[in-house]
Amino acid sequence: MANKRDYYEVLGLSKTASDEEIKKAYRRLAKKYHPDANPDNKAEAEAKFKEVNEAYENLSDPQKRKMYDQFGFDGPQGPFGGQGPFGQGGYYSYTTSGFDGFSDFGDLGDIFSSFFGGGARTSSTRKNNGPRKGADLNVNLEITFQEAFLGVEKNISITRNETCIVCHGSGARPGTVVTKCSVCNGTGQVRQIQNTILGQMQTTRTCSNCHGTGEVIKEPCENCRGKGTVRKQPKIKVKIPAGIDDNQTVVLRGEGDPGEKGGPNGDLYITVKVKKNAIFTRKGVNVFCEVPITITQAALGAELEIPMVDGSKEKYKIPDATQTGEKFTIKNKGFKSLNSSVVGDFIFTVVVQTPKKLTSEQRDLLEKLARTMNEQPPIKKKSFWG
Repeated sequence: MANKRDYYEVLGLSKTASDEEIKKAYRRLAKKYHPDANPDNKAEAEAKFKEVNEAYENLSDPQKRKMYDQFGFDGPQGPFGGQGPFGQGGYYSYTTSGFDGFSDFGDLGDIFSSFFGGGARTSSTRKNNGPRKGADLNVNLEITFQEAFLGVEKNISITRNETCIVCHGSGARPGTVVTKCSVCNGTGQVRQIQNTILGQMQTTRTCSNCHGTGEVIKEPCENCRGKGTVRKQPKIKVKIPAGIDDNQTVVLRGEGDPGEKGGPNGDLYITVKVKKNAIFTRKGVNVFCEVPITITQAALGAELEIPMVDGSKEKYKIPDATQTGEKFTIKNKGFKSLNSSVVGDFIFTVVVQTPKKLTSEQRDLLEKLARTMNEQPPIKKKSFWG
């Protein structure tokens, strides 16, 4: 990814750019670099056009933009757009569309088609009749603090559409065929010409006979009732990487709803919710906790056994005359970073606890100690409230 430019840089924007600013920048640059507008240098223009298209595709989608801002081109422990660290179904992975003129640009297609004189077929018509990606799905997954620290594999149940096994997605009863719509001639659109005081005006609407598909099913499949898909609740295996934080998202590519007319399946977005822990807290990649110690341990020093997040224990020697509130650090015992080799630290704060009940022998010893130390609170120049 060394030769890949930052998406914000491609569009000439800052990371705080609004959705409207992203859209405006995209329109301007797409018009500037469209190959039809650069007949003398089509190859270079097409390369820049693809770059602009890819940047807009990822920054205009809130989920993709959020993950790009968190991890850049690389997902956690895996390359951007490739396979994830646990095989197929990579984390935070994206897909970039190939160059297909302005037909891939959604509501901007008509604008550019008119600008370059190619308005015979609108992008909406091509979208209805061409391959379409399946819908993306979103689920939440709750895991423990320790599971976030170590990583975990989970089986989750989701509800999604799956291709009908009887008609194989055609929607037609086996042995029958899907026919071209006779009303729109397979285009999915019906054009109407109206005479007005300004002259003739042409309007286009979705065909009511085929609902924009361009096809008619005369004998629908009994299993899916002509839809081509059936509702299922499969179990999906997901591997959560060690170091993931609360509200971060894992993406399983191709685990969403099935595509239509040969289009790819949608993706499954899994937002991770990390439960709070009674002992440990997290800030960035560092782990924090409080460790209670006795008066004698604080005064004389002691070797403590500190509980770690993974369930193990680390020995740590605190010095004599340790005061309550002092912090100590155990290096490289915190969380792993998802997008680098950095490992955080484990930082604990000691809290000196005063015994609530003393035996007579213990009280005598403390009284003797107090007399030998001539204990008096230190005299300060200013009063406590001063």
